[in-house]
Amino acid sequence: MAYKGSQKIQKVMVQPINLIFRYLQNRARIQVWLTENITTRIEGHIIGFDEYMNLVLDDAHEVHLKTQVRKPV
Repeated sequence: MAYKGSQKIQKVMVQPINLIFRYLQNRARIQVWLTENITTRIEGHIIGFDEYMNLVLDDAHEVHLKTQVRKPV
């Protein structure tokens, strides 16, 4: 717990599935970090997901960090 002045502020852990759902509702652009290829990321808008957290992305691009090349997926 964190204290602010005379009040107690309790930090609440947010479940990852709830965070994904919030990004889906807000149509936020997300970035997926790949574990096997750390120099490449996938960016896009979440349009769907399942209970295993498989994502369906719209307007997805593969971004190479070293060259800053963006390639549509």
